[in-house]
Amino acid sequence: MAALDYHAEERSKAEFDVEEMKIVWAGSRHDYEINDRVARLVASDPVFRKDNRTMLTRKDLFKDTLRKAAHAWKRIIELRLSEDEAYKLRFYVDQPAFTDLHWGMFIPAIKGQGTEEQQEKWLPMAYKMQIIGCYAQTELGHGSNVQGLETTATFDPQTDEFVIHSPTLTSSKWWPGGLGKVSTHAVVYARLITDGKDHGVHGFIVQLRSLDDHSPLPGITVGDIGMKFGSGAYNSMDNGVLRFDHVRIPRNQMLMRDSQVTREGKYMHSDVPTQLVYGTMVNVRQKIVSNASGALSRAVCIATRYSAVRRQFGSQNGGPETQVIDYRTQQSRLFPLLASAYAFRFVGEWLTWLYADVTQRLQANDFSTLSEAHACTAGLKSITTSETLDGIEECRKLCGGHGYLSSSGLPELFAVYAPNCTYEGDNIVLLLQVARFLMKTFSQLGSGKKPVGTTAYMGRAEHLMQCCCEVERAEDWLKPSVILEAFEARAARMSVSCATNLSKFSNPEEGFAELSADLVEAAVAHCQLIVVSKFVEKLQQDIPGKGVKRQLEILCNVYALYLLHKHLGDFVTTGCITPKQGALANEQLRLLYSQVRPNAIALVDAFNYTDHYLGSDLGCYDGNVYQKLYEGAWKDPLNDTDVPDGYHEYIRPILKQHIRTARL
Repeated sequence: MAALDYHAEERSKAEFDVEEMKIVWAGSRHDYEINDRVARLVASDPVFRKDNRTMLTRKDLFKDTLRKAAHAWKRIIELRLSEDEAYKLRFYVDQPAFTDLHWGMFIPAIKGQGTEEQQEKWLPMAYKMQIIGCYAQTELGHGSNVQGLETTATFDPQTDEFVIHSPTLTSSKWWPGGLGKVSTHAVVYARLITDGKDHGVHGFIVQLRSLDDHSPLPGITVGDIGMKFGSGAYNSMDNGVLRFDHVRIPRNQMLMRDSQVTREGKYMHSDVPTQLVYGTMVNVRQKIVSNASGALSRAVCIATRYSAVRRQFGSQNGGPETQVIDYRTQQSRLFPLLASAYAFRFVGEWLTWLYADVTQRLQANDFSTLSEAHACTAGLKSITTSETLDGIEECRKLCGGHGYLSSSGLPELFAVYAPNCTYEGDNIVLLLQVARFLMKTFSQLGSGKKPVGTTAYMGRAEHLMQCCCEVERAEDWLKPSVILEAFEARAARMSVSCATNLSKFSNPEEGFAELSADLVEAAVAHCQLIVVSKFVEKLQQDIPGKGVKRQLEILCNVYALYLLHKHLGDFVTTGCITPKQGALANEQLRLLYSQVRPNAIALVDAFNYTDHYLGSDLGCYDGNVYQKLYEGAWKDPLNDTDVPDGYHEYIRPILKQHIRTARL
């Protein structure tokens, strides 16, 4: 059977309506239609070609990025695309660029932290890209510890200006995307100093480059920090270094929605609660969670399609070898990742709703759900990005040796995605923030304050500490109530254990530091419960389409039972389940893999990714993998000539024994 026939045969096995699943994956028919239209628009435009990206030098890669960003902006204007459509177009261009930070960080920072007057001044220019901005927070010596930043902004009452200064080498801004070569402006975070008093870190709008010739302004030292991990990957982004030498800016360029400095130099808080600073972080992190499902599903699509094409061993009587996807070892590694991609998609949808709800409440001066939203986005950002990065690497290994080729699309995807585990909060630091939220919630139980939202289960802590899992047969693990109670009991018992051990320390901070590893694990348990519960809630909605809901139920069970298998030690040692019940869960999990198998190709088809976006010879829609690999090899610049450059200088002298023996 020709390779290009494999996927057609696999698609015929599907037990559900693939077109309806595409809509479920996209979120709505409207979103599906936008995604489909924009993805095909990008794929058909030769300017957005990317098959040669890994072969370009850094300078050529960066110039190619500038060309694509300019062309994308041109098409956005010509086609009068909406803000959502424009975002999708940049997404499907699939090349990290300065525009990511301009639209994703610079503009939201001004919207979230600027006054109405500041927004009226700066946002129109930013929306028209008459200025290009970035987000300059991280420094050479400090990242996650924002309060430790060293850049200063000292108010000069004589001139009504702030003096922005980098007092040390380690105070150099380091890593901001778009800063190195493109941004004309930045939201800079610096220590606000008035009359000799340090008021902590605040945001300031600072112009970096001339709008006439793009040269750095006086007192500004700025450049790119150099090559990063991978070949093409994130090297299309000009991550930058920035130093200030007593740079003066007007007082009204301090972002003053939260706090202000008067003309006389008096520091004062506005009526807006300081918690609003969380708003921007919640927004950015919920987008990161949504994007995790996109990156993981992309890797899973490649690995699943290739696993159906690749045949290895098992030939009998001269017949075809066994498809790799039919091996249980392949299924046990691949299908949980497929289930995770769907799980992350649905928890991302919920976070989008949560952010919209929080925003609406904030406008009505209701801050009751803000701390929970902050904890949710912090924790879910941490576990989804960590699991996605590990999943991409696992998909590369699932593709064997060919997965190591750049043309597989997986090495570059891994390198592009890796920074997600660090930016907008190091993942371990974020989990410790979640742990603090959990410990605070637990400590308030005795005061009669009833936990709500994602911590509502803590209100039943007494029951969850005593309950026994009602599983006698493997199929009992298919009951949502059984799964949820097991995950709730695990999360509650791990949090209670941490709280109990913390109470033994006279110094709470000393205890928190000593028990930090346990607290991280408790936070992970809580966050995994959220993902499982949101998947279950998704299944309670009206889901149209033949067999679609049934397939989602299977994936939900795969996701939950795989987590239980992976963290079996937690469930058993906390007494949530017995070892026998754990064995029954593993038995049921194996049966679920058999139900995923005939639908695997259709389930990744539901992601609706074009071959252009996937950028993978292994994951091509038609399955014609080997032809594409062979043809692609000859496009490498090394194959431009039969005899390589350097033959006469280095290879021929060796072959002809013309290298003289040197005397030591």
